[in-house]
Amino acid sequence: MSFIKSTFKHPRLPKNDLGLTYRDYEGALSTLCAGCGHDALTSAIVQACHELSIEPHKVAKISGIGCSSKAPNYFLSKAHGFNSVHGRMPSVATGANLANQELLYLTMSGDGDSASIGFGQFAHVVRRQLNMVYMVANNGVYGLTKGQLAATADKGVKNKAGDLSLFSDIDLCVMALQLGATFVARSFSGDKKQLVPLIKAAISHKGFAFIDIVSPCVTFNNHNGSTRSYDYVHDHITTGAVADFVPVKTEITSNAQEGDCEDVCLHDGSIMRIKKLNEDYNSHNASKAIMAIEQHKSQGEILTGLFYLEPTASDFHDINDTCDTALNKLEQEVLCPGNRVLSGINESFR
Repeated sequence: MSFIKSTFKHPRLPKNDLGLTYRDYEGALSTLCAGCGHDALTSAIVQACHELSIEPHKVAKISGIGCSSKAPNYFLSKAHGFNSVHGRMPSVATGANLANQELLYLTMSGDGDSASIGFGQFAHVVRRQLNMVYMVANNGVYGLTKGQLAATADKGVKNKAGDLSLFSDIDLCVMALQLGATFVARSFSGDKKQLVPLIKAAISHKGFAFIDIVSPCVTFNNHNGSTRSYDYVHDHITTGAVADFVPVKTEITSNAQEGDCEDVCLHDGSIMRIKKLNEDYNSHNASKAIMAIEQHKSQGEILTGLFYLEPTASDFHDINDTCDTALNKLEQEVLCPGNRVLSGINESFR
């Protein structure tokens, strides 16, 4: 079965500085579960790129494997795109960035893609300060393979099959801060008032920008004791015993103010407690950011907002003193200077 997205556009849709409408930044029709937080995330990316008047053909979308890594198909259909091997998105992004640093790199990953099979690659792309926006759609389970617990799942929670998380979770924001990321933030997919400005700031940042986005899974987090659930507030909603049946759910939204703590009710009735940073929070101290994240986690709260920003950060090309011209634009005489230059180089080693 195939679905064709309508090409109809309202004649009075607002246009940005490029003369493009919001619809010009959309992608294919989503095949994710109805109510999936990832769709809210892609909507936020579309809004951010439209408001920044970004030229779609100057964007490279790169992803790994998983529900989250399908998401780039649902935004910026006219951008470059590459869906890589599981956990290897950072390598592909690094190679592409080296070849053409003039593109804007918007990369998507998930909790399994980054915190498990791709954890080593995640660590090295952070420390190398690649100029990119690295977004993780984090729901604590492997939604594409029937809901196994992810490495980001809180210790002590159970997945839908009843498996208990026996180990401490990996906090990707804390890891990014420890590895030297110059822009680190966390948000909730249902809170576009916070998420859109964070994405816009990450796009404008030179250097490695990381955003961890809590994005509830409507299918495999739809149970009592799900990941990031701290309280059970009403009776469990059960469905028929059809293995692949995905009930239609309403997208979860949030609108807490800065400094507020809000209890977000998930589809199963369990509670995810989110707290936004205070207005006077100092985002220029990585050590204090780590302490703040861990302190609120111990209180059963997910802290969101911009944790750390280094305004004068350098990127991979600055550190390695690469040429300003993209490698794919260098002429043959520059790439291959000839025997005379090669002989001089060899002679210098004698």
